[in-house]
Amino acid sequence: MSSANLDLVCSIYAAWERGDFDSAEWAVREIEAVWADGPSPGTHTGLAGMAEGMREVVSAWERWRVQAEQYCELDRERVLVLYRASARGKASGVDLGRIHSRGATLFHVRDGKVTQLVIYWNRDRALADLGLVPEADGADPT
Repeated sequence: MSSANLDLVCSIYAAWERGDFDSAEWAVREIEAVWADGPSPGTHTGLAGMAEGMREVVSAWERWRVQAEQYCELDRERVLVLYRASARGKASGVDLGRIHSRGATLFHVRDGKVTQLVIYWNRDRALADLGLVPEADGADPT
């Protein structure tokens, strides 16, 4: 059985999987976008702040793509997406696919809109933060 929140998150990820990060009609104006870890951790507030945060991440890479591997509806307001990222660093040439970059995105949804987005580059950290598995050493073995 699928909920409206899960359907919303699936539609967001479908766009992101195509490389379309431009739409934000799914978010409230005062959304809080949090990058919990990775190269540019921090919090951005509002639609413009979220767009700025996304640009910071995506601009460092060529052919940035994410692919959802699993959707988990945690409760009435939270949907967790486990994803795999692929890209090549513009400056470094590092290929994310070769280092098995697997992360997670936590969506907080209320009244059909995303109110908070928490992006983790390290899937194990996300799972540990949510109390779903203990964090061993911070390394993502997958």
